[in-house]
Amino acid sequence: MRLSGSITALATPFTAAGDIDFPAWERLLQAQLAAGTQAVVVAGSTGEAAALFDDEYERLLRRAVDICGGRIPVLAGTGQSNTAKTVQATQRAARCGADAALVVTPPYVRPTQAGLLAHFRAVADDGGLPVVLYNVPGRTGCDMLPDTTGELSLHANIIGIKEARAEEERMQALLPLRREEFVVLSGDDPTALRAMRAGADGVISVASNVVPRSFRLLCDAARSGDFARAEAIDAQLVELYHFLGIEPNPIPVKALLALDGIGHGLRLPLQPLSSAHTAQAERLLALVHRLEHAHGRSDAA
Repeated sequence: MRLSGSITALATPFTAAGDIDFPAWERLLQAQLAAGTQAVVVAGSTGEAAALFDDEYERLLRRAVDICGGRIPVLAGTGQSNTAKTVQATQRAARCGADAALVVTPPYVRPTQAGLLAHFRAVADDGGLPVVLYNVPGRTGCDMLPDTTGELSLHANIIGIKEARAEEERMQALLPLRREEFVVLSGDDPTALRAMRAGADGVISVASNVVPRSFRLLCDAARSGDFARAEAIDAQLVELYHFLGIEPNPIPVKALLALDGIGHGLRLPLQPLSSAHTAQAERLLALVHRLEHAHGRSDAA
């Protein structure tokens, strides 16, 4: 399995009562498939993994595998603050049928680079799934440096990295690691085009929850070298990128999904989008619909 292109970090829809909304989950998955999304992540940070109970996690993942399995890869978020728990979570995801594990650097504990090497090697050795590394220091308090990633990239069961640091220098340091067995993916929507222009294999995206067709076309254009088209699509999404960062992820994207009839809210301690941003959300949803419709016509042509 070699991941590339437009990969969606799925939000987890809830009912008004706070339960998982499985019919909405299925609609979200079907919309991603129809739009050409090339892989999905279940229960990552966008999916509020920390708010899910074990049985909910398994039901979400199994349903995603049932719907998407054999058509596109399903990645499971399995990263924990402890190595043994991460191994167990990865094994559970393997039993549920996931194709790979997206494993974030251990949150909160702030291991050394040597600790990260030992952690990820243990997960790759014993977790039972191919591992995609995930570096997002703004959430975890831990930054995995490119030299560490380089050592880990040599492990036969570590197949790539999602790098969420936006600095151009970080992506440039990682891109020499790319090869058939190891992919470099952006984890930052606003700079994903820049990363793909430099050679990144694709993006694990939050925005593609609501603009999956646009993101597939953006990635296709960038990876084929049609940067004029890619830049035109990217320019249409700038306001959306800004909105998705206006409050902590996934609050804004779930507000858009809720307005579109997919889910009703979040779980504490996350709160709904501030009412001060409601008008912007409604305006953006109209923009999203126009873009997806226009790009659908373009794709069909």
